[in-house]
Amino acid sequence: MAFLFKRDPKSPPELVRALNDHLVKLSNSNDTSSSKKHQDESGRYLKQIKATIYGDDENEPQQDQIQILLTEVLQSNNLCYATYSLSRMDFDSRKDVVVMYATLLRRNSLNGAKQPNATSLSPPPVVDYLVHSQPKILDYLMKGPEHTEIALVTGQILRDCIKFEKINKYVLYSPLFWNFFKYVENPTFEIACDAMMTLNDILTIHKKLVSEFLANNYEIFMANISELNRSNSYVTKRQSVKLLNDLVSQKANLQFLHKYFADTKNLKFTMLLLSEKSRNLQLEGFHLLKFFVANPKITPKVKETLTKNKSNFLEFFKTFDIASFHDSNLIEERNFIIKSIEELPDRNAI
Repeated sequence: MAFLFKRDPKSPPELVRALNDHLVKLSNSNDTSSSKKHQDESGRYLKQIKATIYGDDENEPQQDQIQILLTEVLQSNNLCYATYSLSRMDFDSRKDVVVMYATLLRRNSLNGAKQPNATSLSPPPVVDYLVHSQPKILDYLMKGPEHTEIALVTGQILRDCIKFEKINKYVLYSPLFWNFFKYVENPTFEIACDAMMTLNDILTIHKKLVSEFLANNYEIFMANISELNRSNSYVTKRQSVKLLNDLVSQKANLQFLHKYFADTKNLKFTMLLLSEKSRNLQLEGFHLLKFFVANPKITPKVKETLTKNKSNFLEFFKTFDIASFHDSNLIEERNFIIKSIEELPDRNAI
């Protein structure tokens, strides 16, 4: 890609400013030929920026030039222009924007020196930029699944961003977060799966943050995930149930799981999973059931429901081929559940 520097070579700040100019014109252009021109020019400058970051066959990347480049990207709001223009870019240019985000998210300092209060654990400057200076960029990324042509790109960028707790918190507490429970049922399979990956990351990466969120938003969260658990799509249903299982198995989510396993509606849902034809859904139901049975603070109503259905549970385990999953731990867990259920009083004794 050395030819990129031989044609109209520019310093890093000049590259970014030239790119901004074409991105603005691209966004405002309604003429096909003009749009194509600005799309091509934007793509050319993005490739030069990528070459500055990674180098090419003839040029090694220079750290000082990279720092100057990234500083200009933030100070000139280039990240804002590039994000909003994603839908008008070609495929390769969108990938180059992903590279720019990834590079910014790896840098914990700008201008070649650490910030005064920065440590090795300090988030990169782009985190504060996104959360405090330009949160509308995060809002735009969160709405990505609504735009078919850029849904996968915005999903990838957002997942890279929420690796940082400040951004994860912004996303989690945004009203737009709840839209992901709709996005995962997008009729386009790839977009639905990508949205589920993002939803899963939002709810599992930063455990303490998520624990507080779930404890304070139990009812609305359960309403949303229960809707997914009733989905007609097998993939959506299985992924949402698996996510639920992951959340209730986390010790950090103590308040959430206390509420969950105290509710007989959730036990009845578990019983429905056990009656599914899919062995994988049955297995997810099995994992939920073991928590109900092993709960040392089991509520009277949950215990009563377990007792009333004692014979049904025991009958289920006669045909549930746990050995086919090739996991010795599952066999031990099954034996524990069966023993615990057998020790329950008979239904007539209630």
